[in-house]
Amino acid sequence: MAPELLEIIQHFRIEGAGTEFHPIDTGHINSTYRVTCETGENPKRYTLQKINKYVFKQPELVMANICAVTEFLRRKIAASGGDPSRETLTVIPAVDGKAYHIDDDGEYWRMYEYVDNASTYDTVVNPEHLYNAGCAFGRFQTQLADFPIEKLHDTIPNFHNTRKRFDDFFAGVEADPCGRVKDALPEIEILKKFRPLSSFLLEKQEAGILPLRVTHNDTKYNNILIDNATNKALCVIDLDTVMPGLAAYDFGDAIRFAANTAAEDETDLSRVSLDLGLYERFASGFVGSVSGFLRDEEVALLPYGALLMTLEVGSRFLLDYLTGDRYFRIHRPNHNLERARTQLVLATDMERRFGEMNDIVRKYL
Repeated sequence: MAPELLEIIQHFRIEGAGTEFHPIDTGHINSTYRVTCETGENPKRYTLQKINKYVFKQPELVMANICAVTEFLRRKIAASGGDPSRETLTVIPAVDGKAYHIDDDGEYWRMYEYVDNASTYDTVVNPEHLYNAGCAFGRFQTQLADFPIEKLHDTIPNFHNTRKRFDDFFAGVEADPCGRVKDALPEIEILKKFRPLSSFLLEKQEAGILPLRVTHNDTKYNNILIDNATNKALCVIDLDTVMPGLAAYDFGDAIRFAANTAAEDETDLSRVSLDLGLYERFASGFVGSVSGFLRDEEVALLPYGALLMTLEVGSRFLLDYLTGDRYFRIHRPNHNLERARTQLVLATDMERRFGEMNDIVRKYL
């Protein structure tokens, strides 16, 4: 792989020559590498990614969104006295001036400046990190409050259309292309029970109660860079799905990932539940950061985002399992089925504790 990657990075405006390529395996979608380049002084590091064309049908539009948002954020961060090189992504242009390079096989590649002395976490090792992550995702929305939303491309139509996600799921169940439905009958029954709820937030949007915002749409805890020295949240990363959306979905996706007492693919389901302490840490940071920006009605409905995003992601994992594991990268047989089971157990626990979830959010209104 290294010779291929050496050839790829030559098409970008980088400093020095590549000497080391380290795979980064935390993401489900794209292939990612940390690249070290020798410059004669201090080594320079970059993040190199191959964009998954199965997921992102129009990588040019994905990169147009990312460039527009990061350039806007750089101006906002600099104006407030921050450090744009650490507080948002820096896209490295290709030598032809584009934000990506297309290789001989038609694959799309991109590069970013690598942010040193910062880490991502798949699980919460310090509750203070989660509070800071809540602040960062809330700040991300607030900083983009006056971004011209009409300039964003809808790169994955209906990405968080939970009603359509459920419809697509049950169409996949009916088709059963891989003969796997028989292995997921209890999980299918759980999703049948929750199906009437799938339209709840969309109905609020259609009624004009919930406005579209510039949203991240993939607010997993490991999409925040945490400063190694200060433990503060530095930078929101993985901007592939920045699109118009509902604030509740950003809040909810973060909760379903970070406030789970177990890993996203935990196989011992007795370990899976909602940690209300972690839920409150994130909620306090998020709500505090969007105060004065989001409407009270939007904030009050945030807990529904947590429940619906957990159900939506569970349905997506399970649909991918039923249709042959084509979307999410798997690392073992039945991996997507295991991921789905974890989400559905978590959603069931959220339903049981929904009153407490509401009370916590109201506390910070």
